[in-house]
Amino acid sequence: MSQEGMAILILLVSFIIMIFLRFPIAYAVALSSMFCLLSQGLPLTTICQQMVKGISSFSLMAVPFFITMGCLMGSGGISEKLIALANACVGWMTGGMAMVNIVASYFFGGISGSASADTASLGSILIPMMVDQGYDDDFSTAVTITSSCEGLLVPPSHNMVIYAMSAGGVSVGSLFLAGYVPGALLAISLMVGSYIISKRRKYPKGDKFSLKNLGKQFLVSFWALAAVIIVVVGVVGGWFTATESAAVAVIYSLIVSVYIYRGLTWKGVWKVLGQCVDTLSIVLILISTSSIFGYCLTTLHVPDLAAKAIIGLTNNPVILALLLNLILLVLGCIMDMAPIILIATPILLPIATSIGIDPVQFGIMMILNCGIGLLTPPVGAVLFIGSAVGKVKMEKVVKATLPFYACMVLVLLLLTFIPEISLFVPNLFK
Repeated sequence: MSQEGMAILILLVSFIIMIFLRFPIAYAVALSSMFCLLSQGLPLTTICQQMVKGISSFSLMAVPFFITMGCLMGSGGISEKLIALANACVGWMTGGMAMVNIVASYFFGGISGSASADTASLGSILIPMMVDQGYDDDFSTAVTITSSCEGLLVPPSHNMVIYAMSAGGVSVGSLFLAGYVPGALLAISLMVGSYIISKRRKYPKGDKFSLKNLGKQFLVSFWALAAVIIVVVGVVGGWFTATESAAVAVIYSLIVSVYIYRGLTWKGVWKVLGQCVDTLSIVLILISTSSIFGYCLTTLHVPDLAAKAIIGLTNNPVILALLLNLILLVLGCIMDMAPIILIATPILLPIATSIGIDPVQFGIMMILNCGIGLLTPPVGAVLFIGSAVGKVKMEKVVKATLPFYACMVLVLLLLTFIPEISLFVPNLFK
């Protein structure tokens, strides 16, 4: 075996072994990269250089700003107002509280951009409410965790910024616009699944629909929803870069949370910022260590080899598209979202574009695939959070989630084979 082949083997095998040994993902990525560099006789200073290079990016500054915005809005009393707005919209339906959960996630996702934050914030309120009204606890938790994935698609999502950086040359504004329809389609599919289950189990309806109440709740929630408008319109209209719009959104979120909704005091703001630092440290460590891993993959020509190997299996674009989704789904079962985006994008995006998949469309596909991965054992972070918040055994939650997995996979297939779902809105604004 050549030295290059041996280095590839050391990189991938050591990484897979550490993943199954439940090493923290950042350690697994960094150590496997170090072993690879040592096997090639390269200096370990390369690790430091690539880590600094990985996070030394102006566009990457949008990520901490968006995370800070989500933390401020999530802790500023926004959740209750968005739940009330969602209840005014769809609470009158059969299984009304399940529908409220799904629609509230769509609204809240546009503010937090995080499935974990959505599950923790809305789940702590909605799961007990649903159980008190007669819904099964496993069903309530399953609805909460699956609907939280809407927040990954609805802008502003910091994962879209990470993908744009990894893909190179993909417009963040186009990705933001591309997420609205897929996010809504996911919400509708989950609502249909919830409606069918609610009918069978005879879950209750909510209060009758009131246009007056809807208008009242919209006015109350307007200041929260306006944060999303500022970001998306600012980026698409060319008034801000993604980073500048995120910084503006942080200032706006601070004003809304402290002075308008008054859900935060200045003492509370400092506490929230401390939580942001904890989250950011995890994200930035993952990005920096993944940069080393990406450097090793690139220098060893792994993306080219992988592309040739996958295309060598078949030249049928339909099968190749399904194979790309399968690879991402499997990766989602064993890895967190950010590392998948950082590591898999340079490998899989050229294959996707070779069979006619637009980079923006592939970005939406990748994010939804990773979102499904967040709900699957053994590494599903959102699954663990939902199980903890709902106080339900994980095995029971997984069983209750099976019908919703089917809904999510159906949406994934539609996004894969109907490009207009993702591309209609970006093309409209071009």
